[in-house]
Formats: sequence, C-alpha cells, structure tokens
Amino acid sequence: MKPTLFDLEVLARQAGAILRSYYGRSPKVSHKSLVDLVTEADQRSEAFLLGEIQRQYPGQRIIYVESGGVPGSDGQVWYIDPLDGTVNYAHNIPIFAVSIGYAEKGRMHMGVIYDPMREECFSAERGLGAALNGQPIHPAEAADLDHSLLVTGFPYDIRTNPANNLDHYVHLSLHSQGVRRLGSAALDLCYVAAGRFDGFWETALNTWDVAAGGLIAGEAGARVTNLRGETDYLSSPVSIVAANSTVHALLLKELQR
Repeated sequence: MKPTLFDLEVLARQAGAILRSYYGRSPKVSHKSLVDLVTEADQRSEAFLLGEIQRQYPGQRIIYVESGGVPGSDGQVWYIDPLDGTVNYAHNIPIFAVSIGYAEKGRMHMGVIYDPMREECFSAERGLGAALNGQPIHPAEAADLDHSLLVTGFPYDIRTNPANNLDHYVHLSLHSQGVRRLGSAALDLCYVAAGRFDGFWETALNTWDVAAGGLIAGEAGARVTNLRGETDYLSSPVSIVAANSTVHALLLKELQR
C-alpha cells in the first residue's frame, strides 16, 4: 500500500500528541553519550509510529532513531524521528517536532514535520509544493549574507570531533545578520521553507534528521544540497545547506573556504 500525505499528517499529529502529554513532567532520561539523550517520550512516540506503519504498510522499510531500523523493500522507505529536539524537550524548552519522511524508488516523495507545541504542521509532496497548516510557504528573498539570518547545529560529539562546525559558526556569525541554534534540524529546515530563516547548514547529521525537512524546504522553493553542493544530501556523510538560490551560493562559498 502507498500512504497519502494526509496519512503522514495524521501519524505525525498523533505522535505529537504523545509528546505533548509527557511535556513538562520530570522526564525519564537515559544517556547514549554525554550530551545525547533519549526520553520516555521518544520511546513512546517511536513505538506508536513503528506499530502504525508496520500495521498499515507491512513490508516497507523503516529507518529511525532510537532502535535502528525495520528491514523491508527499498522501493518504499520511511524515515522517522519521533522526537527531534530531545535535549530541548528534556529541559522543558518547547522547540521540538515529529518528523516523518516517505521515499519511493530512492527519492523522497512526501514529508511531514509537526510541532505539537505551536500546532504547526509543515508538509510537502514531490512536485506539489510545501505548506504550513495547508497554506503554501516559500523561502525569504534575502540577496546577501550580511542581511541574512542563519541557523545551524552541532554534532553530539562536539567535544571530540575536530569537524564540529564551530569554525563555520564563528566565521558566518561575522558575515551575516546572525546565526541561531534552535536544536532541531527538522524545524530549522521548515523555518527556511517558511521564510523565517534565510539559510541553514549543518555538517554532521543522520538521514532521519533531514529526509522530511529537506523535501519540505526544496518543495517550498529553496535550494537544498550537501556541503559539496550535490543534490543528494541523504548519502553518507550526511550534511546539508538550504537557502534561496542566491543565499545558497553565497553560503556554500563561505562553507567551502
């Protein structure tokens, strides 16, 4: 069976309701590393999504965060992040989302990212544009970096990884209107799609971080590539740059310096 965009939206909203129901409690937190957390809410949201996808769409492959993956046909692949922004969530910072992407024959076909605290549902289907709560969205029209508000993120192994993005962060902080760090790559991409940020880059990610958001930004009208300027931003090593075509070229040039 093939899902519809509405099906993805329903799943994302239901998983988001689970996150909202746990939000504000003292969360049960375990540590995968010093700064990489997992909460009970992650696990409940993931268990719900896995159960529903396997029940409704048996035999389809699922790639996800906390438990690894479900084998299946490479012709139909799901990318799910049941809670993007776990550190924010664990500290009661209301910046997090559920991310669901669906690919067919190696190409992203649909994506939905749902922010349950703001009731914002970003969605896209290949060739049909992107929307926020059903209304079309488009990137901002910035024409240079000096007037661009950018956003980025850092790898979990920032303390030990020499490619930790701090050099790019410092450089672009001095060559833009400012650089923010929200703690959710999924929402970063949606905010570029909706014109809230002028550009986003990140150097070390996982496929589930950007599968849905990359499609949403691209369908909104942004240019989305990896740091090498290639359109395949899901192949390892995963990196991403997203902005309107003018800012993208300028941003990529600075990142490749």
